[in-house]
This record gives sequence, structure tokens and C-alpha cells, in this order.
Amino acid sequence: MTAQTALPAGTDLRAEIDRLRKERNAVILAHYYQRPEIQDLADYIGDSLELSRKAAATDADVIAFCGVRFMAETAKILAPEKTVILPDMDAGCSLEDSCPPDRFKAFREAHPDHIALTYINCSTEVKALSDVIVTSSSAETILSKIPPEQKIIFGPDRHLGGYLNRKFGREMLLWPGVCIVHEAFSETELIKLKAQHPGAPVAAHPECPPHIIDHADYVGSTSGILAYAKETPAQTLIVATEPHIIHQMQLAMPNKTFIGAPGADGNCNCNICPYMALNTLEKLYLALRDLKPVVHIEENLRLAAKKSLDAMLDLASGTVGMGDLGAR
Repeated sequence: MTAQTALPAGTDLRAEIDRLRKERNAVILAHYYQRPEIQDLADYIGDSLELSRKAAATDADVIAFCGVRFMAETAKILAPEKTVILPDMDAGCSLEDSCPPDRFKAFREAHPDHIALTYINCSTEVKALSDVIVTSSSAETILSKIPPEQKIIFGPDRHLGGYLNRKFGREMLLWPGVCIVHEAFSETELIKLKAQHPGAPVAAHPECPPHIIDHADYVGSTSGILAYAKETPAQTLIVATEPHIIHQMQLAMPNKTFIGAPGADGNCNCNICPYMALNTLEKLYLALRDLKPVVHIEENLRLAAKKSLDAMLDLASGTVGMGDLGAR
């Protein structure tokens, strides 16, 4: 931290955050991939879209979104009258970075007979260029409602798109983006881990590459993985997604054992999202104190992006954010 933002010695961050939360009439949202200490003080913990919908439904004046930038922007799209702050504006996303709006626009124009089914992990500008946004929990329901003869562009995650293509026998045209977290899992190390824990099922996020999905007993969103962990009779579960989700599993199911799927080095440390990790208690305190960094979206752009989100909610509202074990 710079001298201008240094905290006074002895600051009780939890107490100060609670004080500012009340003073600002703020709601604190934390994604499942946030550090445990941030999850523990959040008003709501969940996946990105469900958090935004909950925030929009509250009477809070301020939304402090502990996640990444596209999540905070989604909250602003759905709740334009509220002040939305993000503890660190550098908290981006490798999928968003892989899909610049100008290139996506050109891609769409090169395939005018395709509609754009776009994963929520993208910028507001790309949402505005899309027809329907999907989440990992709503994508299957939405795709099942689109006629098989309709040509589709799917981006920016080629692994999620490929998983959907294989499951539904589709031939969606895939944008070549990947999530650096889910790309880091090692098939060799996963096989070793399965041998060490015979009978332990594997739950994987569909952002994982096929060589990881092939070993999974369950494939689903973060909320879906949490629900599966609760429902499975297995006492040990191997989890192939960002390992901070295990914190909620341990809170909800203290008698079960949860093991993060390994990276190439044999542990899950390389699978911690570096963007999510940018948010800290110190930065959350400063964001609430100063009401910045604040998310701004030009109104015409917001309305254009909202159309693709509304299309998703119309098609699959019942599947978005299901299995949220983290609401307080």
C-alpha cells in the first residue's frame, strides 16, 4: 500500500468493515473463490450472477463486490441506481482478457448467420454484442431451448463450449479462450490422487479441459458442485475448481473430507485465481471508506448489455445460482 492508503496502526479491520457497512448502508458480496476471511464477513456468498441479483433486490445503497471486474460490472448493469465498488479494479479475468470487444465484433460480423451465446465471464462490451448470456448453471437449459439448426457462436471459454458441444451433439463455433485456473489442473496428478483415495468421486467445473472432465463423476457450476458435495454419500470428494470453494464445503459439511485437484506440481496452490486473490480485507476496508474504486458504465452500453442478460433470465431463470449454500 502507498503512504496515502496506509491503515492506522492497530486497525481492527473486521470491526471497521462492519462499522462502514452500516454507515454506508452497504451489502458485501463474496464469490466462492474469495479468501476465507472475506467469505466469512460477507452478507452473501455465491456465484457471480446470483450475487448480482441478490444485491439488486436489497435496499442497500452500496454494493461492495468481492470478486472480479466483470462480476461487479454485472451488478451495476442490474442495479444501476446503486454505487458498486470493487476492492481492486485490477481484479480481471483471463477469459475476459482473451476476448477483446473489437475482435469479438469482427468475429460476429464474419458469421452473420450465427447467434452469440456468451459466457458471463466477459466484459460489458462483449455482453452488449451478444444475444444471450449464459452461466455455467444455466448454459445447458438455455442451449436445449435453441433449435438444433440454429448456428451458434460460443465464447469466450472453449472448454465450456466444447463440453456443451459434446453433451448436446452441437457444433457451436468456439472462441479460443480459457480460464487459467482450470487449465492448470494435471491429469497425471489427478489420476495419482484418485489412486490414493479409491472411491472418492471427482466434481469438476465445466471450464476444465476435456482430459479433466473425463475423470469427473459430476460436472457443474460452483453452486452445483456445492450441492453435489452435500448430496453425495461419499465422505471424501476431490474438487476440480478454484480451491477456495472448499471453505464453504467445510463449513457446511465438517464431517466430510474435501481435496483440491492438483496442478502439475502435485498441489492445488497453482490453481488459486490470481485475480480473485487481489481482493483483501485491507482493500475492502478502504473501498468502503472512500467509496472507490467505483464501477461506471455508460447508460447506452448498460442497456445494450442488459438485453443479453435479460434474455438469459427469460430462458433459464430457474437454473441460475441454484445450490447456493453460502447465503447468510
